[in-house]
Amino acid sequence: MSEIILIILAAVLMLAGLAGVILPFLPGVILVWLGFFIYTAATGFSQISLLAVLVFFGLTAVVLALDFLAPLLGAKKYQAGKLGILGAFLGLAAGLVVLGFWGIIVGPFVGAFLGELATGREKKQAFKSALGTFVGFFFGTLIRLILALIIIGFFIGSFF
Repeated sequence: MSEIILIILAAVLMLAGLAGVILPFLPGVILVWLGFFIYTAATGFSQISLLAVLVFFGLTAVVLALDFLAPLLGAKKYQAGKLGILGAFLGLAAGLVVLGFWGIIVGPFVGAFLGELATGREKKQAFKSALGTFVGFFFGTLIRLILALIIIGFFIGSFF
Protein backbone atom coordinates (compact mmCIF):
# COMPACT_ATOMS: atom_id res chain seq x y z
CA MET A 1 0.00 0.00 0.00
CA SER A 2 2.74 2.48 0.89
CA GLU A 3 4.49 1.62 -2.39
CA ILE A 4 1.37 2.70 -4.32
CA ILE A 5 1.24 5.98 -2.40
CA LEU A 6 4.89 6.63 -3.21
CA ILE A 7 4.31 5.85 -6.88
CA ILE A 8 1.39 8.30 -6.94
CA LEU A 9 3.54 10.92 -5.18
CA ALA A 10 6.28 10.33 -7.75
CA ALA A 11 3.83 10.79 -10.63
CA VAL A 12 2.43 13.99 -9.10
CA LEU A 13 5.94 15.38 -8.63
CA MET A 14 6.80 14.52 -12.23
CA LEU A 15 3.67 16.23 -13.56
CA ALA A 16 4.35 19.31 -11.43
CA GLY A 17 7.93 19.24 -12.65
CA LEU A 18 6.80 19.04 -16.26
CA ALA A 19 4.73 22.18 -15.70
CA GLY A 20 7.71 23.71 -13.93
CA VAL A 21 9.88 23.28 -17.00
CA ILE A 22 7.90 26.18 -18.46
CA LEU A 23 6.59 27.98 -15.38
CA PRO A 24 9.29 30.15 -13.81
CA PHE A 25 8.28 29.59 -10.18
CA LEU A 26 8.60 25.79 -10.07
CA PRO A 27 11.94 23.93 -10.18
CA GLY A 28 10.81 21.71 -13.06
CA VAL A 29 13.61 19.28 -13.81
CA ILE A 30 14.44 18.92 -10.12
CA LEU A 31 10.85 17.90 -9.35
CA VAL A 32 10.82 15.43 -12.23
CA TRP A 33 14.07 13.86 -11.03
CA LEU A 34 12.85 13.81 -7.41
CA GLY A 35 9.68 11.98 -8.47
CA PHE A 36 11.82 9.57 -10.49
CA PHE A 37 14.07 8.96 -7.48
CA ILE A 38 11.13 8.38 -5.13
CA TYR A 39 9.67 5.86 -7.57
CA THR A 40 12.90 3.95 -8.03
CA ALA A 41 13.57 3.90 -4.28
CA ALA A 42 9.98 2.77 -3.58
CA THR A 43 10.41 -0.12 -5.97
CA GLY A 44 13.80 -1.04 -4.51
CA PHE A 45 15.57 -0.10 -7.76
CA SER A 46 14.08 -3.26 -9.28
CA GLN A 47 12.47 -1.51 -12.27
CA ILE A 48 15.14 1.14 -12.86
CA SER A 49 18.74 0.81 -11.73
CA LEU A 50 20.55 3.06 -9.31
CA LEU A 51 23.00 3.82 -12.11
CA ALA A 52 20.16 5.27 -14.22
CA VAL A 53 19.06 7.42 -11.28
CA LEU A 54 22.61 8.71 -10.82
CA VAL A 55 23.05 9.40 -14.54
CA PHE A 56 19.81 11.38 -14.59
CA PHE A 57 20.93 13.22 -11.45
CA GLY A 58 24.13 14.24 -13.25
CA LEU A 59 22.20 15.30 -16.35
CA THR A 60 19.80 17.29 -14.16
CA ALA A 61 22.74 19.13 -12.59
CA VAL A 62 24.24 19.87 -16.03
CA VAL A 63 20.87 21.09 -17.37
CA LEU A 64 20.43 23.37 -14.35
CA ALA A 65 23.84 24.89 -15.01
CA LEU A 66 23.00 25.32 -18.69
CA ASP A 67 19.67 26.80 -17.71
CA PHE A 68 21.47 29.68 -16.06
CA LEU A 69 24.11 29.95 -18.77
CA ALA A 70 21.91 29.78 -21.90
CA PRO A 71 20.19 33.15 -21.44
CA LEU A 72 23.50 34.70 -20.41
CA LEU A 73 25.27 33.34 -23.48
CA GLY A 74 22.49 34.53 -25.76
CA ALA A 75 22.48 37.90 -24.04
CA LYS A 76 26.26 38.19 -24.19
CA LYS A 77 26.34 37.38 -27.90
CA TYR A 78 23.93 40.25 -28.56
CA GLN A 79 25.34 42.52 -25.83
CA ALA A 80 22.34 42.45 -23.52
CA GLY A 81 22.57 43.87 -20.03
CA LYS A 82 21.45 42.56 -16.67
CA LEU A 83 18.12 44.37 -16.92
CA GLY A 84 17.46 42.69 -20.26
CA ILE A 85 17.99 39.25 -18.72
CA LEU A 86 15.90 40.15 -15.67
CA GLY A 87 13.23 41.53 -17.99
CA ALA A 88 13.10 38.22 -19.87
CA PHE A 89 12.39 36.29 -16.66
CA LEU A 90 9.84 38.83 -15.44
CA GLY A 91 8.30 38.96 -18.90
CA LEU A 92 7.83 35.20 -18.84
CA ALA A 93 5.95 35.36 -15.54
CA ALA A 94 3.81 38.33 -16.57
CA GLY A 95 3.23 36.98 -20.07
CA LEU A 96 2.07 33.65 -18.71
CA VAL A 97 -0.47 35.34 -16.45
CA VAL A 98 -1.72 37.78 -19.08
CA LEU A 99 -1.50 35.75 -22.30
CA GLY A 100 -1.41 32.15 -21.13
CA PHE A 101 0.56 29.85 -23.41
CA TRP A 102 1.49 32.62 -25.85
CA GLY A 103 2.91 34.60 -22.95
CA ILE A 104 5.64 31.97 -22.70
CA ILE A 105 6.81 33.02 -26.16
CA VAL A 106 6.01 36.74 -26.19
CA GLY A 107 6.68 37.60 -22.53
CA PRO A 108 10.44 36.96 -22.35
CA PHE A 109 11.10 38.89 -25.53
CA VAL A 110 8.99 41.90 -24.52
CA GLY A 111 10.44 41.83 -21.00
CA ALA A 112 14.01 41.74 -22.30
CA PHE A 113 13.25 44.53 -24.77
CA LEU A 114 11.76 46.75 -22.07
CA GLY A 115 14.65 45.94 -19.74
CA GLU A 116 17.13 47.01 -22.39
CA LEU A 117 15.20 50.20 -23.10
CA ALA A 118 15.26 50.97 -19.36
CA THR A 119 19.05 51.02 -19.50
CA GLY A 120 18.90 53.77 -22.15
CA ARG A 121 19.74 51.66 -25.18
CA GLU A 122 18.42 52.60 -28.57
CA LYS A 123 15.49 50.59 -29.90
CA LYS A 124 17.53 48.77 -32.54
CA GLN A 125 20.16 47.59 -30.04
CA ALA A 126 17.48 46.81 -27.44
CA PHE A 127 15.70 44.65 -30.03
CA LYS A 128 18.90 42.74 -30.89
CA SER A 129 19.71 42.24 -27.22
CA ALA A 130 16.16 41.11 -26.46
CA LEU A 131 16.31 38.67 -29.36
CA GLY A 132 19.56 37.18 -28.06
CA THR A 133 18.20 36.87 -24.54
CA PHE A 134 15.02 35.25 -25.85
CA VAL A 135 16.94 32.75 -28.01
CA GLY A 136 19.08 31.73 -25.03
CA PHE A 137 16.02 31.46 -22.80
CA PHE A 138 14.15 29.42 -25.42
CA PHE A 139 16.98 26.90 -25.86
CA GLY A 140 17.37 26.58 -22.09
CA THR A 141 13.67 25.76 -21.82
CA LEU A 142 13.89 23.29 -24.71
CA ILE A 143 16.79 21.44 -23.07
CA ARG A 144 14.88 21.24 -19.75
CA LEU A 145 11.80 19.93 -21.54
CA ILE A 146 13.75 17.24 -23.39
CA LEU A 147 15.41 15.96 -20.20
CA ALA A 148 12.13 15.99 -18.28
CA LEU A 149 10.40 14.01 -21.03
CA ILE A 150 13.22 11.47 -21.16
CA ILE A 151 13.07 10.92 -17.39
CA ILE A 152 9.28 10.62 -17.52
CA GLY A 153 9.65 8.20 -20.45
CA PHE A 154 11.88 5.97 -18.32
CA PHE A 155 9.29 6.14 -15.52
CA ILE A 156 6.44 5.15 -17.85
CA GLY A 157 8.57 2.53 -19.61
CA SER A 158 9.32 0.83 -16.29
CA PHE A 159 5.67 -0.25 -16.06
CA PHE A 160 5.97 -2.36 -19.22
